[in-house]
Amino acid sequence: MFTIVDKTVRLDFPLGHHLHCMIGQLPNHLRFDQEENPQQVSAEKWQRIRSVLDLVAKGPGNLKKLHFLLFPESTLPVDYLDEALAIIDQKFCANTVTMFGMEHMPLHAFTRLVEDYADDNQEMLDAIETDRNSGEIDELRVNWAAIVVKESNRRMRVFFQAKSHPFAGEESLDKHDLYHGKVFPLFHSEATGFNFMAMICFDYIYRTIYQSNISTVIQRANELFFSTRQHLDFLAVLECNPKPEHTTFRDVINGFYGEYLASAPGVRETITVFCNSAEATRDSLPECSAQDTFGRSSVIIHQNHKMAPRKLDEFSVDTFGGLPVCRLRFGTDSRLYYFNLPVFHEFDPRTTRMPLKVHSIFAPDTSGGWQRFNCPVDPETV
Repeated sequence: MFTIVDKTVRLDFPLGHHLHCMIGQLPNHLRFDQEENPQQVSAEKWQRIRSVLDLVAKGPGNLKKLHFLLFPESTLPVDYLDEALAIIDQKFCANTVTMFGMEHMPLHAFTRLVEDYADDNQEMLDAIETDRNSGEIDELRVNWAAIVVKESNRRMRVFFQAKSHPFAGEESLDKHDLYHGKVFPLFHSEATGFNFMAMICFDYIYRTIYQSNISTVIQRANELFFSTRQHLDFLAVLECNPKPEHTTFRDVINGFYGEYLASAPGVRETITVFCNSAEATRDSLPECSAQDTFGRSSVIIHQNHKMAPRKLDEFSVDTFGGLPVCRLRFGTDSRLYYFNLPVFHEFDPRTTRMPLKVHSIFAPDTSGGWQRFNCPVDPETV
């Protein structure tokens, strides 16, 4: 199982006001050995991500208030990480967190990359060194994420996280074993006490007969609550998931929010955001069943925060089939969803009309950029 390590970051989030998050539900081109024109595929994937970064940097409307920007698992090619970091460093507002799902790379190359940012990733380096001393694993592939924090003083910090338990489809019998990450950061905002972390797809549901990943998160969040009266405020799950509403994910959500066997005050107020790849990801798969459907990114909160069921063209509100939650459920197309992240314990419930609000939705335009999508809106919902 993984170890949760505490990371303190300086983020001056507004007190007594909700935060803002954007899901980049982009189509992903899944990579295979001996594919045609790999450089072209990488360039196309980068241009798609860069268009989102450029939009955020310009900040039309109220996008300058953005605090969290999420990209799905395995979307950013490794060769373009430096360019992405340069855009964030030079153009993004302070107090922003960007989470990139990164394409696979060999462990030996990943180790060198982590060494370049050793100040913020020493625990990961130590874990990798221990694993490398146990056998010849340098060629194992790493499925990983980069979490880029631009602090209130505009200092940029880069944290890395390796997937702890890959999905079976990512591995094969011959040479495609994947490295199992051992370290997950838990971020503490020093100024405002906002706590958040990320997981990569299958890590959210992985378990053995002894323990589960999500129970480890709940236990650490409870320790945080009982020692400081703080919560895990935000959990981001980065996915490239052909079955985003699989019963296994539903079961874990049920246990996370249900408190069936023990109270879990550390996660009762947690907002869980699932950022998945768009439906067009199917186009890069040589074989894809009718049951495989990407998209359906979602935002989940506890049922205590009442949200009446609604169904609109671009999103809906439901309980995920009777779970003790309220779920904001998006569609399957390529979209940017911009919405608020409420800090529940700071609000007066008598004056909060609706806990979650969708501020805007962006759709791809013909020039490779994004345009605000004018969809029918129910004023009681958004």
